[in-house]
Amino acid sequence: MNLSAPFIRRPVATLLLSLAIMLLGGVSFGLLPVAPLPNMDFPVITVQASLPGASPQVMAATVATPLERSLGAIAGVSQMNSNSSQGNTRIMIEFDLDRDINAAAREVQAAINASRELLPSGMRSMPTYRKINPSQAPIMVLSLTSTVLDKGQLYDVASTIVGQKLSQVTGVGEVQIGGSSLPAVRVALEPRLLDQYGVALDDVRSTIAAANAKRPKGAVEDAGRHWQVQASDQLERAADYVPMIIRYQDGAAIRLGDVAQVTDGVQDRYNSGFYNDKQAVLVVVNRQSGANIIETVAGIRALLPELRSVIPASANLEVAMDRSPVIRATLKEAEHTLLIAVVLVILVVFAFLRRWRAALIPALAVPVSLVGSFAAMYLLGFSLNNLSLMALIIATGLVVDDAIVVLENISRHIEAGETPMAAAFKGAREVGFTLLSMNVSLVAVFLSILFMGGLVERLFREFSITLAVAIVISLVVSLTLTPMLCARWLKPEPKEEAREPGRLERIGARIVRGYERSLDWALRHSLLMLISLFATIALNVFLFVSVPKTFMPQQDTGQLMGFIRGDNGLSFQVMQPKMEAYRRAILADPAVESVAGFIGGNSGINNAIIIVRLKPIAERDISAQQVIDRLRKEVPKIPGGRMFLMPDQDLQVGGRQGRSSENEYMLMSGDLDALREWLPKVREALRALPELTDIDATEDGGAPQIRLVVDRDEAKRLGVDMSLVTGVLNNAFSQRQISTIYDSLNQYSVVMEINPRYAQSPEALAQIQLITADGARVPLSAIAHWENSLEDDRISHQGQFAVENIGFSLAEGVSLDQATRAINRAVALIALPTEVQGMLGGTGGAFQQTQKNQPWMILMSLVVVYIVLGVLYESYVHPLTILSTLPSAGVGALLALQLLNTEFSLISLLGLFLLIGVVKKNAILMIDLALQLERHEHLSPAESIRRACLLRFRPIMMTTLAALLGALPLMLGSAEGSEMRQPLGITIVGGLILSQILTLYTTPVVYLYLDRLRHRVNRWRGVRTDAALETPL
Repeated sequence: MNLSAPFIRRPVATLLLSLAIMLLGGVSFGLLPVAPLPNMDFPVITVQASLPGASPQVMAATVATPLERSLGAIAGVSQMNSNSSQGNTRIMIEFDLDRDINAAAREVQAAINASRELLPSGMRSMPTYRKINPSQAPIMVLSLTSTVLDKGQLYDVASTIVGQKLSQVTGVGEVQIGGSSLPAVRVALEPRLLDQYGVALDDVRSTIAAANAKRPKGAVEDAGRHWQVQASDQLERAADYVPMIIRYQDGAAIRLGDVAQVTDGVQDRYNSGFYNDKQAVLVVVNRQSGANIIETVAGIRALLPELRSVIPASANLEVAMDRSPVIRATLKEAEHTLLIAVVLVILVVFAFLRRWRAALIPALAVPVSLVGSFAAMYLLGFSLNNLSLMALIIATGLVVDDAIVVLENISRHIEAGETPMAAAFKGAREVGFTLLSMNVSLVAVFLSILFMGGLVERLFREFSITLAVAIVISLVVSLTLTPMLCARWLKPEPKEEAREPGRLERIGARIVRGYERSLDWALRHSLLMLISLFATIALNVFLFVSVPKTFMPQQDTGQLMGFIRGDNGLSFQVMQPKMEAYRRAILADPAVESVAGFIGGNSGINNAIIIVRLKPIAERDISAQQVIDRLRKEVPKIPGGRMFLMPDQDLQVGGRQGRSSENEYMLMSGDLDALREWLPKVREALRALPELTDIDATEDGGAPQIRLVVDRDEAKRLGVDMSLVTGVLNNAFSQRQISTIYDSLNQYSVVMEINPRYAQSPEALAQIQLITADGARVPLSAIAHWENSLEDDRISHQGQFAVENIGFSLAEGVSLDQATRAINRAVALIALPTEVQGMLGGTGGAFQQTQKNQPWMILMSLVVVYIVLGVLYESYVHPLTILSTLPSAGVGALLALQLLNTEFSLISLLGLFLLIGVVKKNAILMIDLALQLERHEHLSPAESIRRACLLRFRPIMMTTLAALLGALPLMLGSAEGSEMRQPLGITIVGGLILSQILTLYTTPVVYLYLDRLRHRVNRWRGVRTDAALETPL
């Protein structure tokens, strides 16, 4: 059966079909979305709740735990962790990969509503949720600076106008505003004056709350008209509050101004932000899980001119940081690499065939297959990303193979003296089956990747399907367009002029003669060849175990995320200068373009978040990781502060808000005290490891705190109960929001506290007076004494257990799997009790998961190839011969990785899968011809395999070189995004070179051994068999 015949007869239809494929692809290319990696975000929802003045313990017990109990009952939650700090709780819920985020969000809202009754009554607002992953780096940071407006006003602009507008852009998950807080009226009470007049704190609170009210007041009307009733019931500014009368005493009015200082300030004093050298309010934009970065950023940029026209003229809105240029540059690089690969492959074909007509035929297969795959990518909803472009670059070398094989075969017949038309029919029919078996087995390998499940499958799905599609299209092209063009364009060689062979031809002929001599030697010493084959198999296992492994190559996105931690119990005032010192040190580094950051807000008073933007790769010529290593050495050691930096990655696995590195070790326990006891031991054990650096864990002790011990009997006798005590303390020390001012665009608070001058030391508690219901004054010191103790300044839960995270970075030149082994050894020596459990989180955890199934995945793809080939050849034996080519490829790949000192990551694993597909092509080409010769020309197996090797030497060299040169640009690139592409290039180039050299000799030997084995088995079964087919005669 000849599949190509109808197409060879109908050239116009064939050409137009190829054009149609090209057109479809060209149109789709413009429509494809652009992204750094395939969309593989875990659906993550973050729930946030706040209760001003509450300590981390109170937040964890009264807010986090009730919420976690309701949220933990949702189906499909894969992990949940929470972080409680002073006055804030943030719970991060990660769902299974296949959960729809919007359905999950509805269930989260229902769970929040269900826990309403259990939450503390003092909460000003219900907990809210956002569809964002806090461990992912922001996609954009805007800075607001001004020489005229103060920080509170800038924050007001950011919160009221900028934040609202940006949140409406599709793909924006959350807009965080840092560096200050909303304007507010601050009432700072003077305790001495209150005592003097006998005014209780609660009286002041209720007076203010009652005096500032904006409520409906109805209307009056007569027969003809209708009047709306308004009143001067809302007080807007601090000046309006000063004359407010608290009460009359001895015929004189006590006004608020008499007992307090009232100012226009901000809601929360403990906040500050900067951008480079200026004080700034930062607007940090996080994307929704699953949103496309490039489109989202474009949407925000389109909004900026409109925003600039709305905000006050004295405020400057600048883009401090933007992820998209680096992503765009990376993809542009990948597209250049693709073009280079196409050109190289076409040059190889030309060098071998030496006639531009002949070279053009396979060269046409490349654009048709590649451009055609864009159409399939668009239909499948894929995006143009690093991985799908890598698939196309690799495909360049593979798609040309089929066309080369067809062309080579047809031109062999023409050289033997047939007319081009007859040669085309005959040649296409001979290799039709070869091509089918080569491609089906190749596609089978890629599609087997889809059954790996989990993260790996999500990551490589687009890669493998794109490649499979390109290969299938190239198969179609090489069975239709190629033979048709061969029949029309190839001219029989002119016989009469015996022209001088060119230099290239002479070299080619010499190489073939050399190969023939060495092949005969190899066939004579067949045992040696067989031993070398087993040696490569053993070497493979050894290298696979010893090569340093990691999860994914470290990406260089031109951005670093940083974290500055102050020692526990450091005040906000002390943190400011430390932050300054770090900021100046980072800005001084030649590779840094800009730094933005803020202290306070969600991350707590003594923690600061910084975002560092690096110069483009061309200008700094060292990678992001090297910049970090340099900064670690250069940044001054500042007592009481530690700085952690990590390069921002497109693929963030696991993680929690406020973590300082991608890798972390988690200690979990249901018993908080057991956790406190064992954390220091584990922490110090990890500190001692040379493989790790930048250990980030809660230091001993925690933050200092004052614990008030109330004598309940004494208090009751004096008419004081516990709620009065906590109420007074809350009024005095927690920046309590006691009333709301409604404005046209936003709502502002009135904040009450004791004048900070009197709240600077624990002794301030002694001066607090309690005023009982019947007006008696009781000093706090009469019913209570206090103790000093230490408490954590943040409490984390994982699931519903208390957890302590120990973040760590890898020391220079240490791979993730060396670090993992070192940690496991160190922790094993500590012998943790059963109630405390340790495990790797973050990237390390994901790495361990994939590590376990890697050998199985490779084995499975081998089994798939064996089955497919067995089905095609109707034989148990021939597929084994074909698979015998793979060990040498594995050795080549792993050796290349070790020589170039690259870690074995998931990308290299992908390279191994590709090699399984590419390398066996050589063996298929040889064996297929050998079987044909045995069948049709009745040669002995030894003779037929020898002739097959020599005849197919030229196409084998061509296809391998094409595949090699397709992967070479991947290996040699050094521009943006090359660290993702390089491991793939190295694996393929290394594997191809070594396997090419070895398989030319081992394949024929294995073929003959297995052939003898087959006859022996059949003699033993008493069945006579035909030489080539396993069919009894």
